[in-house]
Amino acid sequence: MRKHLDDYRQYAGDQVVDEIYDSASTLDGKHVVHVNSTYSGGGVAELLDTLVMLMNDVGLDTGWRILHGTPDFFEITKKFHNTLQGAEINLTNQKKRIYEGINERFSNYTHLYHDCVIVHDPQPLSMIQFYEKKQPWIWRLHIDISNLNQDGEKLFNYFKSFIVRYDAMIVSMDSYKKDIPVDQRVMRPSIDPLSPKNEVLSDQVIDRYLSKFGVDQDKPIICQVSRFDYFKDPEGVVKIFKKVREEIDCRLVLVGSMATDDPESEAIYKHMVKEYGDDPDIEIISALNHILVNALQRRSSVVLQKSLREGFALTVSEALWKGTPVVGSNVGGIPAQIIEGETGFLLDPLDYDGFADRVKMILGDDALSERLGEAGKEHVRNNFLVTRHLKDYFHLFREVIR
Repeated sequence: MRKHLDDYRQYAGDQVVDEIYDSASTLDGKHVVHVNSTYSGGGVAELLDTLVMLMNDVGLDTGWRILHGTPDFFEITKKFHNTLQGAEINLTNQKKRIYEGINERFSNYTHLYHDCVIVHDPQPLSMIQFYEKKQPWIWRLHIDISNLNQDGEKLFNYFKSFIVRYDAMIVSMDSYKKDIPVDQRVMRPSIDPLSPKNEVLSDQVIDRYLSKFGVDQDKPIICQVSRFDYFKDPEGVVKIFKKVREEIDCRLVLVGSMATDDPESEAIYKHMVKEYGDDPDIEIISALNHILVNALQRRSSVVLQKSLREGFALTVSEALWKGTPVVGSNVGGIPAQIIEGETGFLLDPLDYDGFADRVKMILGDDALSERLGEAGKEHVRNNFLVTRHLKDYFHLFREVIR
């Protein structure tokens, strides 16, 4: 179903919506395009699904192109992603040839005649070298690059030869900026309050979906919603849950999807099922079902986001928007969403005892849970709705598009 900007007035207010219309009117007749590497299963795809539709709704002709890669290509770009987050890589010439070769092939049948091109993340980064650039190009990086190891620095230096061709680079946090000769902007991601993942659900719908996926509600639910990824630390979540269960009878639900550009996720999911699937209090669900996620975040007593590294983790804002307390790692973009002690709790990702103690604190104090939930929802309303994201983009477009 098509979305309209006016539908968001009930959440963002008239002033914000009217400002977006005013900004869009100055771009009348302009044509922009977003390029990324998957249409589903990841946070970038979810963002674009709403942003592209709303940009078109207010009169900015906006396209969306998906880079078509091979299994080898996505194996390599997944290694790129992991390396930027602290893993090691052997950056061979063969890897570079495969990476650049796919981008060159994609450029041969993807015609970018638009007034502005926005390229998301490393997968399509190098395609810029295969075009005669006639318009501003913007690279939107969604990954935390604030603390690169030696291999990460080597990889980023390789990326620099492409990045410097861009007119601007967008990152999610100030700490992600790098010392490079490119204009760098901070633009925080957002959630869509009208999407199936965030819209209001009736108790009847919530009960039906949880039952459909085998989630019993006979005890408090702790959940984490994340791709099955090493850096989301699903095994660490289980470790915390078991510490909590020593004192409070509860249930853990791990739910995630598998992005088409992430070849490791299936192996991690199968490992988790093999190791922990026999525990009657642990549910491990692989499903790209946004209503299920919505229902879980609403019915959970506590949501965890125990990432080891994190670009932003909009799952935090999703849970806070539903009035559910969140305990998260003090990494990446999570501290922008959780105000310590006010909208949730922040801890070192390796502080398992601390995580367990905060979860037990929330489970044992209804007043605390309610206070955190109310403050969290208001924080998201003021900072992380898609309407604010649209304003940021239009402000940038007005600067760079001539």
